[in-house]
Amino acid sequence: MSNPLADMDKPDVIFCIGTNMTECHPVAATRLKQALARGAKMIVADPRHIGLADLADVYLPIRVGSDVALLLAMAHVIVRDGLVDPVFIAARTTGSEAFFEHVGKFTPEWAQTITEVPAADIERAARIYGEADRGAIYYTLGITEHICGVDNVQSLCNLMLMTGNVGREGTGINPMRGQNNIQGAGDCGALPNNYPGFQPVTDPANQAKFEKAWGRKIDLENGITKVTALNLAGDRIRAMLIDGENTLLSDPDRKHCEHALRSLDHLVVMDIFMTDTAELADVVLPATAWAETDGVCANTERRVQRLRAAVPPAGEAKPDWWLISAIAKRMGIKGFDYASAKDVFNELCEVSTIYHGLNWDLIEDGAYHWPVPEKGHAGTPILHQDKFKNGRGVFMRPQYRDPAETISEQFPIWLTTGRRLESYHTRTQTGRSEGMDYLLPEETLEVHPADVDAWGLTDGGWCKLTSPRGSVEVKVQATNRSPKGTVFASFSFSDVPINALTGSGYDPITETAELKVCVVKVEPCEGIISPAPVI
Repeated sequence: MSNPLADMDKPDVIFCIGTNMTECHPVAATRLKQALARGAKMIVADPRHIGLADLADVYLPIRVGSDVALLLAMAHVIVRDGLVDPVFIAARTTGSEAFFEHVGKFTPEWAQTITEVPAADIERAARIYGEADRGAIYYTLGITEHICGVDNVQSLCNLMLMTGNVGREGTGINPMRGQNNIQGAGDCGALPNNYPGFQPVTDPANQAKFEKAWGRKIDLENGITKVTALNLAGDRIRAMLIDGENTLLSDPDRKHCEHALRSLDHLVVMDIFMTDTAELADVVLPATAWAETDGVCANTERRVQRLRAAVPPAGEAKPDWWLISAIAKRMGIKGFDYASAKDVFNELCEVSTIYHGLNWDLIEDGAYHWPVPEKGHAGTPILHQDKFKNGRGVFMRPQYRDPAETISEQFPIWLTTGRRLESYHTRTQTGRSEGMDYLLPEETLEVHPADVDAWGLTDGGWCKLTSPRGSVEVKVQATNRSPKGTVFASFSFSDVPINALTGSGYDPITETAELKVCVVKVEPCEGIISPAPVI
């Protein structure tokens, strides 16, 4: 996030797109509600009538996968109506003239034909955001899990740059992270293209720095993504270590994923429970849970926080850093002689530019937002206050493109996926709580009532949901939350593995799967649930 969570009640205008925040980030969402109570306006763009839509001044029920068309049209209106910030643009951006010419052809009327949102509503939303003194954008995986995820994010950055809504309280562009330490994992270098601190691996200076720090030769090239690793499993990739992820349930195209994992010569899984993925492993290493672990977490607002073990580990469970270090030492790799999480974190601070001013003792109270580039630095709650790291903000010129799959006679229905308030991700933890199971005992398919009738379904009855990759059986829930022609389900339940259906395409830059869009057909069925997808 460019701005801290404390800023969420400060905008004049809030633009939420691709984020079901009241269900996926319910605590943070309370600050948005406080902003609305104070008089802020809110724009919500989402295919489903989520809880935020009930609070919105303008709700834009876009067709799945049409975000770029919407955002291009909003930029068109902001330019056309003179709502840009010329002083900010001149001082802190580049490429504005070419961008303004680019968006000139993308009218709200053009966007209406793609997004299925009335042109008048697109214009209204654009004016509200363009006229804001403090406009803040919030998004989550509904923006990034598309083949055009990079285009989506660049389009949001364009709106921010053209209105100068960055570097101040109550502004910015704010991706809400999906898990507690997703941000911290990236900070530590758990990315194929960056060393710790987001230092590019293709920079020879960084190569030399980390060769010295780690005492070994390092290639001057990007690593591979998980997508590529699974594609190469059983070929160039013969063994795999999966740490804290239920890949079989959370990844797209389950048939392909399971085949890849079974093709390996050796699979090791580190986790706190015997997940679907762990069941396939040759070796399962028991990891400690959060309340059993000393460590560090960097949350969605870049706040660096200490974790403290409250109870001793169960059985033979060990912290992840200990397990990884033990494997490395048994492989003969030097440099893993850590005695504690403190040693690991202090090494991170030595090699990372954004953590360089920190150490284990300084993060005692969780007072710092990175970057903290040097000792004595107070931290950076708000990014980009005076300048951008690379000098100027660059306007990009994305084009709209359809999702990897579009509806057809064979598959005439859009499926979009997501999460529900009562269950967390693949239910590895929440699925073992009787209280949660009482609130959400099973998965259902959200279907508009008109479609329930048209497709011969029954509310509470069963249906067979089929995509080009497989089929699952699921109960029907008639609801106006999903629009006609679009159905929704979460991927949380192993007995209804919705991600057996997804995986039609990937963003060409990040290789992020298009989990938010695929095409399906829906048929009534008797409802004998299989323990695995019907392929």
